[in-house]
Amino acid sequence: MLSPKEKAQIRGVLEEEQKRLVKKSENALSYSMNHERNIGRDSIDESMEEEIFSTEMRLHDREKFLLGKINKQLRRLDADEIDVCEDCSESISFRRLVARPVTTLCIDCKEQSEREEQATEQAGRAGGFGDLNEGSESEAKLPAEE
Repeated sequence: MLSPKEKAQIRGVLEEEQKRLVKKSENALSYSMNHERNIGRDSIDESMEEEIFSTEMRLHDREKFLLGKINKQLRRLDADEIDVCEDCSESISFRRLVARPVTTLCIDCKEQSEREEQATEQAGRAGGFGDLNEGSESEAKLPAEE
């Protein structure tokens, strides 16, 4: 259980990051709305400008996702659940919350999640789903083979 001082410290970090992201989001919206296309420029300049704009929008999407996580953590903090792991209901340490305020998993569950994710990625790279029909009599036929 976090002390009131620890909760206030985490709330401060979350709210500061929330304000920063909201301000940045407003700037990104303003940029996208005021984005002017210069007619008559060569295709390389236009291509570079579109790539930069696309990158800015992807970064904005990532920040919007992070803002959602921050809002969720503020609700969990209000409900006195911020230091409870969503997977195993064990306590999340104050040090972990200070280091990663948007975390919802204790260190053990996060490490397990990362191991499972890594195993899935490795299976995908190795063609892990290639032998799903192995041993079955009914193979899928292409329309030309029917």
